Amino acid sequence: MSLPPEKASELKQIIHQQLVKMDVHGRIREVLAETIREELAPEHQQLSTEDLIKALRQRGIIDDVMKELKFVTDVNEKERTSAPKPSTHFVDRERSVLKKTNIDPTRRYLYLQVLGGKAFLEHLQEPEPLPGQICSTFTLCLHFRNQRFRSKPVPCACEPDFHDGFLLEVHKDSLGDGSKMVDATTMLSICDPVHMVLIKTDTFGETTLVASYFLEWRSVLAAENGITNVAVELLGVGTESKVSVGVLNIRLEMYPQLSKTLSPEITSTQFALEHQKTAEKERLFLVYAKQWWREYLQIRPTHNVRLVKIFAQDENGVNRPVCSYIRPLRAGRLLDTPRQAARFVSVLGYERAPVIGGGGGKQEQWCTLLAFLCRNKGDCEDHANLLCSLLLGFGLEAFVCVGTKAKGVPHSWVMTCGTDGTITFWESLTGHRYIHRPINPDDPPLVEQPKPLYPYRTIGCIFNHQKFLGNCQPSDAVEVCVFDLHDESKWKPMSGEAIKSVCSPGTASSVPPFPPLCASTLDAAVTSNEIEVQLRILVSEHRKDLGLSTIWDDHLSYLLSPALAAYELERTTSISAGNEEFQDAVRRAVPDGHTFKGFPIHFVYRNARRAFATCLRSPFCEEIICCRGDQVRLAVRVRVFTYPESACAVWIMFACKYRSVL
Repeated sequence: MSLPPEKASELKQIIHQQLVKMDVHGRIREVLAETIREELAPEHQQLSTEDLIKALRQRGIIDDVMKELKFVTDVNEKERTSAPKPSTHFVDRERSVLKKTNIDPTRRYLYLQVLGGKAFLEHLQEPEPLPGQICSTFTLCLHFRNQRFRSKPVPCACEPDFHDGFLLEVHKDSLGDGSKMVDATTMLSICDPVHMVLIKTDTFGETTLVASYFLEWRSVLAAENGITNVAVELLGVGTESKVSVGVLNIRLEMYPQLSKTLSPEITSTQFALEHQKTAEKERLFLVYAKQWWREYLQIRPTHNVRLVKIFAQDENGVNRPVCSYIRPLRAGRLLDTPRQAARFVSVLGYERAPVIGGGGGKQEQWCTLLAFLCRNKGDCEDHANLLCSLLLGFGLEAFVCVGTKAKGVPHSWVMTCGTDGTITFWESLTGHRYIHRPINPDDPPLVEQPKPLYPYRTIGCIFNHQKFLGNCQPSDAVEVCVFDLHDESKWKPMSGEAIKSVCSPGTASSVPPFPPLCASTLDAAVTSNEIEVQLRILVSEHRKDLGLSTIWDDHLSYLLSPALAAYELERTTSISAGNEEFQDAVRRAVPDGHTFKGFPIHFVYRNARRAFATCLRSPFCEEIICCRGDQVRLAVRVRVFTYPESACAVWIMFACKYRSVL
């Protein structure tokens, strides 16, 4: 391995500094003097370099030097990525101490180290992974005051080898004094917790939410030397929210060190006051919600069967007002339009909350935003909450609607109200939009009524971060609903002040702050190519099993790209473009007397084998892949479109051309 001259000189300088630090030169002089005394005969024979190195090795000096010289990446050697970053310096340290980062001395930081886990008993029998073997992994995701971090994946085990450090910046951004050094008393008023989410990724790339924990970090303000060690017990999610899944050993440290720490009595008193204040606000809101519900039922007895959802359980089994799951969310430069936001939300995976046992009942679990984003999939409520938050961020008046689809299946979707009174429904699972035109049941039979295209049947309530409205119209059928939200005879509102008291991101609130969206880490071209290569192999193997040879037409494969780009554009904007050029190119590529067949399909995951198995279930696709005939040429094109949070839309098109033989 050759190094550039500047790197070589830097490396020499670092080794020189290390040798000086260990006083290796002094020790070599001692060994040299001792060797000369012991081994040189009176005739003064010359002492060679080999003799000196042998003497240094015998006394263990060379071994000591090699032990002290460590790459900073040694600890995480098994987690190196395919494109390792060059190491620019070495450090001497014990294995348990993590690499320190340069910090701004004018800012206050919290250094959070995760020093291993224990008692993950579900993985007690997990075999030790063999070198190179793909195994299930744990990943820890953190959010603190608009900063997000992700640990390196570690193999699932009873004692997972977490060994990561995260430098969290602490500052009062809301007061505009972000550049000012904050003291311990000021930091005590920063009640934002560190939200930690543990994700398990299996060997097929499927993710599972293992635990969600809110770490109270301010105990470090009363710790001696500004350092404290905490054993965090993680509890499960959903139906297992009372069951321990494991323990993380965490070390908290303040940088720069606090000149004056607080007494434990002050911090515990502050925590007690905050808890008491939050509990009182929640109690008053619960009293108000009960009163509101009684009044709602007195309007019409049938209201008790309508889907009016005031509270919902999060992944930890905590009941929270539904309005707290919504907040205007700006995506920065990651998303440009509301329709692109709808497309992004629709490509996040859909998965109903897992339920243990039968019965067919729907498990209640509305995830916090961090848990939903880190897992990259969730239920329809999670999708609707995120889409509503993004549309609010784009300046629209958006609400989440709670109601039913066909056959009375509970469902949530998003609604926006235009300034001209236009009501638009947004299906968060597909990105489709529907204009709502109400049917007037009092019209004469001959009057033509609009036919609803949306799949929704009933609507019980709508809400966002500031409003909650219960549907009190005679019928809760969506097609006859009038969305005049200012008419209290049609929509019964909750007090805006009551909602604000428990749902606004305040100083003492149990509502977790919203994390920012992260840019995709996927390279669209590389990922597209990898999936395409895998699909070619799978198709060739499948045809070989059928006794068929496979000849690929690379030119035809390339010509399929514009069609895939047009499909994604249509999904995002509802505008179809470029179809004429695609058809013209295909006609030129397919000779007279030949037949062309193409089959496009869309996925939101990147597992080529799983996608191929799904494609084969379609008779149209199977007909192309298993095509028999004269001069058969096959083509496949994959196009991955990346979105924030490493979500992606994967478009695949299989095609074939062959000579038509009558």
